[in-house]
Amino acid sequence: MKFSSIASGLLALGASFASAAEMVKRASLQQVTNFGSNPSGVKMYIYVPNKLATKPAIIVAIHYCSGTASAYYQGTQYAQLAETYGYIVIYPESPYSGTCWDVSSPASLTHNGGGNSNSIANMVTYTINQYGADASKVFVTGTSSGAMMTNVMAATYPEMFAAGSAYAGVAAGCFYTGTVNGWNSTCSQGQSIHTQQEWANTVYNMYPGYTGARPKMLIHHGSADTTIYPQNFNETMKQWAGVFGYTYGQPQQTIANNPASGWTKYVYGPNLVGITTAVTTTAASTTTLATSTKTSTAPATTSSASNGGCTSQRWGQCGGIGWTGCSACVSPYTCQKINDWYSQCL
Repeated sequence: MKFSSIASGLLALGASFASAAEMVKRASLQQVTNFGSNPSGVKMYIYVPNKLATKPAIIVAIHYCSGTASAYYQGTQYAQLAETYGYIVIYPESPYSGTCWDVSSPASLTHNGGGNSNSIANMVTYTINQYGADASKVFVTGTSSGAMMTNVMAATYPEMFAAGSAYAGVAAGCFYTGTVNGWNSTCSQGQSIHTQQEWANTVYNMYPGYTGARPKMLIHHGSADTTIYPQNFNETMKQWAGVFGYTYGQPQQTIANNPASGWTKYVYGPNLVGITTAVTTTAASTTTLATSTKTSTAPATTSSASNGGCTSQRWGQCGGIGWTGCSACVSPYTCQKINDWYSQCL
């Protein structure tokens, strides 16, 4: 159930597609400024391959904190594979300093709420209409903050996506602060622990009354992540297990050394697969979830601390409001402020 496997399925879509879509230059990353309502100011970039399939599929590829659409375009293989399989790639770009995504405000955690998720959904609608894309073959993926948004998109616009693949993210609603582009250290450090029903209810509350199909989910997380702690894998799996009616902790299959040595694949059924290295469960605690998009209680914050002189590895978190971990970086990297809530070793 890798995204490359999803892309392989696009072969059946057939030959190249020639239409009015030629107005956007092919085979290069292009910005689109007129994709419709954009209440939160997210930038839209798109890659349309030279060999566009008839009724092409769409992949929405969402970058990490400190990333850009261009960086994700260059650092992943989605555009290269698009030339083989004929699908379109949408690369949203965060409008905020530090380029993390808003996965913390009521607006973004609500269907048609006017936040980042709303803007990204409008990009998909534009692309379907502009290129005659197959609305049943729209997929979403992302890394870190982009993985958080992947889970949020699957929760707020379940009717739009066939599947989602999240790499090192958190459960939808876990990062809730009631503020736009807020940083939630309790969540990032894996200390937001809830039952699968509580997590599932968080998803349901993002689109009240929705009873239709939901996207299949593939969740990835490594055990060495010092920015988005690996306990978040467990919490995300709980969430989607609850949504799909599986029992967390009771996968149908547990496959060791798959897809690579040291990794384990947990197959809960056709709608949920998790892939991780060994995960250590942290002490249980609870936090405010986005159980109601009408509330706006922000979490308490504390000052960052040096934590005994330890060091964070490259890309690791090293500071920010509420951060209590390492504040120094392994040489030759330095701690650079991304926003008030997040500094990173770069």
